[in-house]
Amino acid sequence: MRQFDVFVFNENYDETQGNLPQPPFTDPELGWFFTRDWNKHLDEIEGEWVVFAHPSIKIDRNFLNNVAEVTDSFPMVDAFAPRIRTNNGKFLGGYLLRPSSKGSGFIEIDENAPLRYVAAPHPYLGIFSRRIIQRTGGFDTTLPENARLADFTLRMMHAGGKMFSVPYLVAQATGDGAEAVTGNNRKENAHNLAEMRAGMRDLKSIAIILSKAFGAEASTPFALHHPSVIPTLLRNRKQRKKKRKAATLLSKLKADFLKEVTAK
Repeated sequence: MRQFDVFVFNENYDETQGNLPQPPFTDPELGWFFTRDWNKHLDEIEGEWVVFAHPSIKIDRNFLNNVAEVTDSFPMVDAFAPRIRTNNGKFLGGYLLRPSSKGSGFIEIDENAPLRYVAAPHPYLGIFSRRIIQRTGGFDTTLPENARLADFTLRMMHAGGKMFSVPYLVAQATGDGAEAVTGNNRKENAHNLAEMRAGMRDLKSIAIILSKAFGAEASTPFALHHPSVIPTLLRNRKQRKKKRKAATLLSKLKADFLKEVTAK
């Protein structure tokens, strides 16, 4: 069994054309997958831990050595939300759920937040154990790429998994994309900055994720704060209900843990 598998997703990768990048380094304990199909190679996972990353995140030996130390230090944790250091020195972290009383959705943890559980990682980087991936299943590829890790993590919570944020587990971004996708780019106007705290630009995707994971209890307050998502929630309800049932039928998510990953 390998120690790590690293999946790098890019919609421009085409395995049939042979235009995939070369791994930055190789190691017998490490497997690399460069693909645009988020689910195609999941049954080929051999690593004990799996890194899912955007191409703009630097996955090097130093980062993986730190991952190894962190996973050894917290053996009861199923997933990790690393922080991402941007080119301008800002740190982007994981996300908590926003309380229903404040409109639901997600809110990014403070840049200097201590060790804590979180509800979702940054949309460009997440680390999951092989065992929790097997319990959770594949990614929902009907969602945009920037929404898939958040959706997967909430389903993982129903499968009994927990995601931990460790401040000193940090990856370097090689471009500005990681900052832009969370709305932290200073060029965005103030309204957009407030709307993009969920780690994705598409509010409709957030509404779908909340509906799948928590039903009307979370999606209704979100829709009341963002009326533009109401038509989205009214469409495809049958299919979404089926997905929700599959994720939550035997849910192991406890109220006390849900409270722990919800902002005050």
